[in-house]
Amino acid sequence: MEEAPAEIEIEDLLERLRSGFALPPIEHKSVTQHADWFARHPAYLERVFTRASTYLPHVADEVEARGLPGELAFLPVIESAFDPFAYSHGRAAGLWQIIPGTGTRFGLKQNWWYDGRRDVVESTRAALDYLEYLHGLFDGDWLLAVAAYNCGEGTVGRAIRNNRAAGRPTDFWALRLPAETRGYVPRLLGLAAVLADPAQFELELPLIPNMPAFTTVELDGQIDLAVAAELAGIELAELQMLNPGFNRWATDPDGPHRIQLPVDAAEGFVVAIADLPASDRVRWHRHQVRPGDTLGALARRYRTTVGVLQSVNGLSGTQIRLGSHLMVPTSTRSLADYPLSADNRLASTQQRERAGRVRSEHTVRNGDSLWSISRRHGVGVRELAAWNGMAPGDTLAVGRKLVVWQRGGTQAAPTITPASAAEPLIRRVNYTVRRGDSLYRIANNFRVSVADIKRWNSLDGERYLQPGQRLILHVDVTAQSGG
Repeated sequence: MEEAPAEIEIEDLLERLRSGFALPPIEHKSVTQHADWFARHPAYLERVFTRASTYLPHVADEVEARGLPGELAFLPVIESAFDPFAYSHGRAAGLWQIIPGTGTRFGLKQNWWYDGRRDVVESTRAALDYLEYLHGLFDGDWLLAVAAYNCGEGTVGRAIRNNRAAGRPTDFWALRLPAETRGYVPRLLGLAAVLADPAQFELELPLIPNMPAFTTVELDGQIDLAVAAELAGIELAELQMLNPGFNRWATDPDGPHRIQLPVDAAEGFVVAIADLPASDRVRWHRHQVRPGDTLGALARRYRTTVGVLQSVNGLSGTQIRLGSHLMVPTSTRSLADYPLSADNRLASTQQRERAGRVRSEHTVRNGDSLWSISRRHGVGVRELAAWNGMAPGDTLAVGRKLVVWQRGGTQAAPTITPASAAEPLIRRVNYTVRRGDSLYRIANNFRVSVADIKRWNSLDGERYLQPGQRLILHVDVTAQSGG
């Protein structure tokens, strides 16, 4: 009896995913244009796939486990260039650029400690859940599903109903959709065309090893990320890149109780943490309650939340007794040592925005909004939101004190501290001009200068932008609001 031939092991992850491509090849001018763009920019593909090598193996596993078209594994290239800290003016976050509402809808936890939209494992699950839902909603049409992922199912649904009422076709190419979406789907198809046959485009793509880059280790409680990095024998910044969902210096005390680690570091970590008492996984401070102390004030002082203080001290309400002691979890290192925490990204933003300004405070009154306060003080809405750790669409509580930095005066710019001097993370962003956009508005949204936008896009002499026009921006993602 002859032995069955041994299965050939695929070494290149791109080759493995290529074999699972299932979307029909489409000959369309816009697809060809995008394919040609990728072919003319091999350095861009090199950068993106080098970054993707950490995350794509997990995405590929999840796409294949669900039997989805392999092309969907590359949607994060279009969304974020595989950057887990990618920024969007629409408050979208993570590899898959999920907005807060969609994240909540698909079960992504979002709080002060943790944002599941940035968690590589959880966001991938939610994104694929959403894509499968859209695929079913639009009768198995993947192009409509991908379009709806970009502009929303309501927008695509209305376009279909309008075409149907007018007796026109209802496929993607026949619909009247936003300019961004009309470019979004062909961009994915153009990338897929290049990946399907790189030799045709005279490209040599980087080899991504066909093996997991990280593994998940389950925990039984909160752990300081610096402690975890030390136990695993890796740099703290590397740990944060693998666990971008954790906003602060530690994992969320209420879970998820797990972290992603490099495969070759996981075994040593498991052995080391088994010998580490739970009490040593975070540092504890014993605070004696003094006159004027409140749980809210103590939470702000120790960079934690009221809920955490209640949980660890067995408190059912907010009353605390003078002279009693509270246990407070604190970081084992200076907060400046956690380079990619939300605090340090925000501090970097604030440092740049405050230079040459005078600090004042505004107490929120009935009827106030970020817009009305920004107009009153002559600052931008996004600036005001960033200075106070908010997103521009957030609501305000009456009585809250907001920090405002106004131009003018003689106050010296603040000294740069390690926390506020976080290393910039410059990412190239391909931005599609929307109706009503101006150079000033785009520059303000992305915290760059009008002069830079003109220089990057050779716009000298051009006064007006056209909807659908594509711009190249070089954005420091550490300078963006972490919504």
